[in-house]
Amino acid sequence: MSSPRSSAAPLAPPPPPAEPSTPVGRFGALAGWAQRHRWAAIALWVAVLAAITLGSTAAGSAYKNDFTLPGTDSQAATDLFKKHGSDQAGDSIEIVFKGTAGIKSTKDSVEPMLAKVKQMAGIADVRSPFADASAISKDGTIAYASVTLDGKTEEVPKEDIAKVIDVAQSIATEHLQVEVGGEAARNAEDQSAPTAELAGIVAALVILVLLFGSLLAASLPLLTALFAVGGAVGLIALASHVFTVADFTPPILMLVGLGVGVDYALLIFYRYRHELLAGVQPAEAGRKALDSAGRTVFFAGCTVIVALLGLVALGLGSLQGIALAVAITVLVTMAASLVLLPALLALFGKRIRRHVLRQQAKATAKGKTEGNRWRAMARAVQRRPIPTLLVGVIALLALSAPALGMRLGFADSGNDPKDTTSRHAYDLLAEGFGPGFNGPLIVLVKGDQEAGKTVQAKLATTDGVAEASPAMPSTDGALSTVFVYPTTSPQAEGTVGLVHHLRDDVAPPLEHATGAKVLVGGATAASQDVSETLANRLPLFVAVVVGVSSLLLLLVFRSIWIPVKAAVLNLLSISAALGVIILVFQHGWFGAQPGPIEAFIPALIFAIVFGLSMDYEVFLVSRIHEEWMRTKDPSQSVREGLASTGKVITAAAAIMMFVFGAFVLSSDRMLQQFGLGLAVAILLDAVVIRCLIVPAVMQMLGTWAWWLPAPLARRLPKVSIERPEQSRRLARQSSHHGTGRGPRTDGCTRILLRWPGWGTAERSWTPYLGSARRTWRVSFPPGPRCPGAAGSPFRTRRAVVRCGWRCVVRRNRGGPQ
Repeated sequence: MSSPRSSAAPLAPPPPPAEPSTPVGRFGALAGWAQRHRWAAIALWVAVLAAITLGSTAAGSAYKNDFTLPGTDSQAATDLFKKHGSDQAGDSIEIVFKGTAGIKSTKDSVEPMLAKVKQMAGIADVRSPFADASAISKDGTIAYASVTLDGKTEEVPKEDIAKVIDVAQSIATEHLQVEVGGEAARNAEDQSAPTAELAGIVAALVILVLLFGSLLAASLPLLTALFAVGGAVGLIALASHVFTVADFTPPILMLVGLGVGVDYALLIFYRYRHELLAGVQPAEAGRKALDSAGRTVFFAGCTVIVALLGLVALGLGSLQGIALAVAITVLVTMAASLVLLPALLALFGKRIRRHVLRQQAKATAKGKTEGNRWRAMARAVQRRPIPTLLVGVIALLALSAPALGMRLGFADSGNDPKDTTSRHAYDLLAEGFGPGFNGPLIVLVKGDQEAGKTVQAKLATTDGVAEASPAMPSTDGALSTVFVYPTTSPQAEGTVGLVHHLRDDVAPPLEHATGAKVLVGGATAASQDVSETLANRLPLFVAVVVGVSSLLLLLVFRSIWIPVKAAVLNLLSISAALGVIILVFQHGWFGAQPGPIEAFIPALIFAIVFGLSMDYEVFLVSRIHEEWMRTKDPSQSVREGLASTGKVITAAAAIMMFVFGAFVLSSDRMLQQFGLGLAVAILLDAVVIRCLIVPAVMQMLGTWAWWLPAPLARRLPKVSIERPEQSRRLARQSSHHGTGRGPRTDGCTRILLRWPGWGTAERSWTPYLGSARRTWRVSFPPGPRCPGAAGSPFRTRRAVVRCGWRCVVRRNRGGPQ
């Protein structure tokens, strides 16, 4: 349309012809290649998976934990410990004895057993309790033997430690209890079958069969996910020789890979099914599915990877390794969904099409229309958006409240199941030597021996200290070591307070008086340092992930409120999930062993859940945006978007809930917390947020949901989930069809076009935010394309209109576009 101040507006040439078949984008071209070379694509995946599996089997893995934190007291103490040769050659385990008639009466059976253990593989030295009076409790009923390994815990095979446990417990009788404790003993007992993984796979298959009504259709997303997980696990095992990857990474990889792999493949397969129902041939349906849902999967996968790589900001070696490993897993699952799945669809497309059409015929015969229930629910929410929003937000805030009292730490043998030998050994040591014996603090004094004695004397009289060992000088005499046993257990808040008290109140005066350097270290202090460092750096990590993800959403949807809404709601769902974890594992609900939350859990859950929530956000909002571009009706857009995606989002969420929730069956406390947190977060995201809060918020925002300030709109690059051709087609549809509304154009105005007569147009102009009204007449040159027949399109400088139709043209300037 011409400028309001111009006097004429020339008409454009005749209407464009009907659009040909939709051009293929890059993702469609990728699907086309996979379809044409289906057997080659499948063979390539099989060959790559076989090569990775054989290579990782031959090379083995080199998983190792790296909890070093430069700049902390515990790390400085460890470095000083090693520098002066005060550390042992390897880690140790304890063989704990309890004799009802006194431990000395068991010497004849204990000593030969210890001699046998000393000769076993993986053992460097054994110190008998009968050679050290401090290794026997005051009442003489409990004692322990220290067994030094010939390396670090992760370097000694679990099978060797398991044999030590068997030999030690072989002398147990009715009057002599024998247990084995220590980190290596805990690891040796943790050899449970992969129950969680199998339960997750079975649950995913059952849900997919119920969703599609076909075993073949259900198996394709699951098969794609299994290929991806198998390849990712082998790749990470090989990568562990180059990078630092924690030993607890493989279960997390399988958990995340299985959930994400099924999720991505399901989104693409569901769009493929939608195209088949629309009458599209299988080959073209595969290309269209990848051109739409494939783009969504690619964007969502990139968001997950960005969120995971944000863990690098925390600066902890093992956590960075986990981030890299899970990011590679997500990348492999993306590749499988974009290459392997189209090849499988091409292979089985005709059979799937017959089944889909047969299902549709049955549903039509019964008078069922897909999505009607979701439309009804959306209408119910839209009728009362404010109460719905308040109920959802209050529920999430109530679940989030316990997160304010979250206490981070690391599990030890005191959190093990009560039927394990490591837990029994822990309890016996606490009974015989006090609760602090299981987690002593190691105080290093860098100075002469006199300074070490002075520090030891002060520590022995400090509140919260049950006992302080004599100061033991190092081989070069430059360092003294004092073992401090707290009166409380390693995970108790009293022990945390004692560490701070020793560092802040006790050490500075001693350093001033003796001129020595005093450091508080040991495993208990190191765990506390790691937990506090992660807690302090978590806000930065959250800010980085939320900022980058919001920027991506801003670019894709060109809206201010969509990324703000997504960020706030995702944070609410994650905090609510953490609240549930705290109620169960920190407060001991449902029979769980009370204790601190694993220090890695909040960061890991945030990174993974925030990324996965973006899957559903992008999938739902992109469909709403597509309807908005077509109709310009915000209420209808939300209803149709929810009707189109509600079923698949709920199914995908149910699959991930069962996959993640199955890890509650694991014997590992960290995996239990991880699985529960992810399952609860996905449940809340799919049910409370996507079904209730998002429709309510979108209804309240109306057209403002798509608002973007004009200066920002001009500067932002154009990125779209839909292909540019599709976006332009939707814009043309919005100007041509039904509503009579035109595309957004220049001029902060609302323009009404009327065709009162041949060659003349009357146009009324009303400012978008004003009340003034101006009318003027413009003459168009007569000719064969002048307004004569209703429905003939004409193109002005600013809008495509149809004769006899009203065309509303708006441009944003501080208001909705």
